[in-house]
Amino acid sequence: MKFVVTSRGDETSNKLQQRIKRYLLDFGLTFDFEEPDIVITVGGDGTLLHAFHRYNHRLEETAFVGIHTGHLGFYADWVPDEVEKLVTHIAKTPYQIVEYPLLEVVIRHADESKSERHLALNECTVKSLEGSLVSNVEIKGDVFEVFRGDGLCISTPSGSTAYNKALGGAILHPSLASIQIAEMASINNRVYRTIGSPLVLPQHHTCLLKPQNKVDLQVTIDHFTLTDKQIKSIQCRVAEEKIRFARFRPFPFWKRVKDSFIGG
Repeated sequence: MKFVVTSRGDETSNKLQQRIKRYLLDFGLTFDFEEPDIVITVGGDGTLLHAFHRYNHRLEETAFVGIHTGHLGFYADWVPDEVEKLVTHIAKTPYQIVEYPLLEVVIRHADESKSERHLALNECTVKSLEGSLVSNVEIKGDVFEVFRGDGLCISTPSGSTAYNKALGGAILHPSLASIQIAEMASINNRVYRTIGSPLVLPQHHTCLLKPQNKVDLQVTIDHFTLTDKQIKSIQCRVAEEKIRFARFRPFPFWKRVKDSFIGG
């Protein structure tokens, strides 16, 4: 089996990274930075997020597992004290694959020939850098509303515990192939009206955002940000691809939610 170990970059994570690499090499596994079968991340959810974007061109061949050296993560579920156990599992135990849905984002520019496609593990946010964002929101090809406000957040179920939750969105179980649209400070008065509530769209339902005012837009896909005044539309839907996690033990989603937000 081919593996790679990535680190958040702090001293603790780097030492753990080298330890895991040494253990796995001793077990006879092959270190392969370019085409790993399994990616082990050491740090937190952000570290795994970066690794996902580094290897999102080979999601069908690569599985991810995370060790957290800080707070409990939603993706990084092993702790440093369990490294020997995890390494033994990776080297000797066939692992279960758990798949989570991803968000596909297609950005089309005013220049019709230019478009770009991205995948998000957590969310895509759209904001204006100058004043309010005014955008048509189309669902399945029909205009649903004209949004006015600070911006919109379109999240995956696994990303529903992140920015989406801070905006008052619902927490969705990652087994649901869906996306969620949450508003950021929408303007609602007798002239302007939005739904004022998060929307959950199932697989095969497309959300299309068409900016109506000529402002610089900031589009963020997980941790990657682009700024552009020439965006014609932003299309969001459940991606065909999925992220694959290597599971060696039960990792109940609702227990993670409870431990992260409510505590023991």
